[in-house]
Amino acid sequence: MDIFLLEDDDAIAMGLSYSLENEGYTVTVAKSVSQALEIINKKNFSMYLLDLTLPDGSGYSVCKRIKEIGDFPVIFLTAYDDEVNVVMGFELGADDYITKPFRLKELLVRIKSVFRRYNNDSGDGKIKVKDLVVNTNEAKVYKNGNEIVLTAMEYRLLLILLNNRGCVLSRTQLLENIWNVAGDFVEDNTLTVYIKRLRDKIEENPTEPKYIKTIRGLGYIIENE
Repeated sequence: MDIFLLEDDDAIAMGLSYSLENEGYTVTVAKSVSQALEIINKKNFSMYLLDLTLPDGSGYSVCKRIKEIGDFPVIFLTAYDDEVNVVMGFELGADDYITKPFRLKELLVRIKSVFRRYNNDSGDGKIKVKDLVVNTNEAKVYKNGNEIVLTAMEYRLLLILLNNRGCVLSRTQLLENIWNVAGDFVEDNTLTVYIKRLRDKIEENPTEPKYIKTIRGLGYIIENE
């Protein structure tokens, strides 16, 4: 699969290219917005990894152009993890974001997860489980046709669980995918809080969840229908 990487830091670009190519991917690198637009207007890629801050602009504008061309998967690589930037990325159609500095293993998991979602969704950017519909093109969630407003972190947690439907995800796996635990320690109780908030919004009865189920001693799962 062909991966497009927009990154102006030579060391990061070289390291990522080498690692991704070792995983069997073909990597094309651009170091500026202008160079990126010139490349993506001529060729489509299986995945786009976009840095946000470039010498001549922002990765947001490149993401916007990608989504105009077609519904291709986009992951932002960014030093900004505040909610405003995350939501802006999702609203432009990005599928995920990962905060620098990050571990290669984490990025590879995110890439495979996004690829799996694209292979399993309905083709219109929508993921459907029971009465729940996630429109990834709009970064919006609906239940029985009514929109459920989620925070960026709640939305991201839901996507991770949906992208791994049928698989039990341990608390450690969820923490590693949601936060950069290599750089910042996050209390395990924080995940419990987000799970509860998410259940309160999407479940009819949060004490007897039918979407996000707890597998005692193992973790959480959204089951395949």
